[in-house]
Amino acid sequence: RMSRHAKLKDHDINPCVAETDATTKCMNDNNYNKDLCVDYFLNYKNCRKFWHEIMMQRKRNGVKPEMPPAEERKKILESMG
Repeated sequence: RMSRHAKLKDHDINPCVAETDATTKCMNDNNYNKDLCVDYFLNYKNCRKFWHEIMMQRKRNGVKPEMPPAEERKKILESMG
């Protein structure tokens, strides 16, 4: 079984790896001053919300897996412009 940390870094499981990494980098670069990283936290929150809604929609429609794999997510984002 994968550790929780490994799952967070797995692009097929976590659609927001880039946003997570950017937020962490901002916090590291700014001595953990959250106020300087508000935009990064917002991007992460919006990412999670967006993919959660996609997941719930797929679940309602009986689509498996509920979280689209990385390659499929890329196509979903491209189709939205």
